Amino acid sequence: MLPLKATVTEATLAVHYFLYIFNTAVIFFLAGFMSMTQNKIIDSMSARNFLDSAAAVPWSPTQIVIFAVTSFSLFIILSIFYRRCIAKQSSYRHIILIFEILICLIVMRSINMAYDGIILLVIADLVGGYRGKNQRIILTLAMLGLYLIANYNLIDLRTKMISLDAYILYYGQPVQGLLKATCNIFTSFNMIIFVLYIMLLVQGQHQEKERIKSLNIQLNTANKKLRLYAAKAEHLAETRERNRLAREIHDTLGHALTCIIAGLDACIATLDAAPSFTKKQLPIIRATAQNGINDVRRSVKKLRPDNLEKSSLKDALLKMTDEFSHTSGMNIKLTFDFCPQNLREDETETIYRIVQEGITNANRHGHASTVMILLSGRKNQLHIILRDNGISCKTITQGWGLRHMQERIELLKGTLRCNNLTDGFIINAMIPINKGGN
Repeated sequence: MLPLKATVTEATLAVHYFLYIFNTAVIFFLAGFMSMTQNKIIDSMSARNFLDSAAAVPWSPTQIVIFAVTSFSLFIILSIFYRRCIAKQSSYRHIILIFEILICLIVMRSINMAYDGIILLVIADLVGGYRGKNQRIILTLAMLGLYLIANYNLIDLRTKMISLDAYILYYGQPVQGLLKATCNIFTSFNMIIFVLYIMLLVQGQHQEKERIKSLNIQLNTANKKLRLYAAKAEHLAETRERNRLAREIHDTLGHALTCIIAGLDACIATLDAAPSFTKKQLPIIRATAQNGINDVRRSVKKLRPDNLEKSSLKDALLKMTDEFSHTSGMNIKLTFDFCPQNLREDETETIYRIVQEGITNANRHGHASTVMILLSGRKNQLHIILRDNGISCKTITQGWGLRHMQERIELLKGTLRCNNLTDGFIINAMIPINKGGN
């Protein structure tokens, strides 16, 4: 569609320029013909007879040529300027059009109204610059006015100008026939070019409408796809947010409740035998519950765990395991062969949650009494191993804890492996880290 439209537009422009060239040749020919004929009349001493038959005083030969060439050149300049104003939607285009019409009349007057084909150039500019229904009346009135002015038989201008026939009658019959035929050819050929221009212009406008219609269809289709995509994206965002909240609440609240339950079990067991130990445990249990509440609030607000907000990853892990060990009575040994620094927030939170969920599961499901945690690796990768001495299971079923652990690690393009041992359970996590160092 676009290459064809470009071809039609170029053809329309070429025909319009050809109208300029053809009318320039006709105007110069007629002005030269009248000027040459008057010089011949003067040289043949038959000026008196010519004036008696013409019943008007003609312009001088030089005056005819100068007026015709100057006024037509100015007309061409105004026409080109008018079309540029149309392209830029300039507010001065109406004023320029009025001047163009006035200069058109001066050109026609310079050749004694012998040729009215130049009017078609003005009409071509009017039609080419026609935009919208509001200018339909202006276009019609302008074309009608130009026609009435051009056809000087409708207004009494014969007494002021010498017709072209008066110049033709100076020559013999064969030459007269040739000159009249030439003038008719000028008018007819000019009309053919103009009609061709209008046809190309209408074709171009039709193709432009079809192109706009096609673009509107494509736009509507794109809008429908965009609405569907937006709906899917919204649904996906809601699903991700639900999963995130589920992971966060499970990891934080589940860990806190497990610590509290283990601590309360210890308090029940020692309440009668060692009341002083029970009194020491209760503040620890209360602090654990408070930390759990804080973590839930931060999870809802998309913030990191409270320990990570206040300290480094290493210190946060030590604090978390120490608190869990005190409340649950479980022996937790945390070893750092490698602890990366300058990690992103999502990386530090994932490492923290893996360790947190690992010891929670060891206590809740494995009923382990000892957990050994090792962080090792190198600059671009971290290896986390959690091994407990809890109860083994024949089949590993992914509950909320393992599933959330898997989801967190997959977001970082890492891997997770869980295996039963004869005397416990082991978790291996490999996490690539973008920034790190010893």
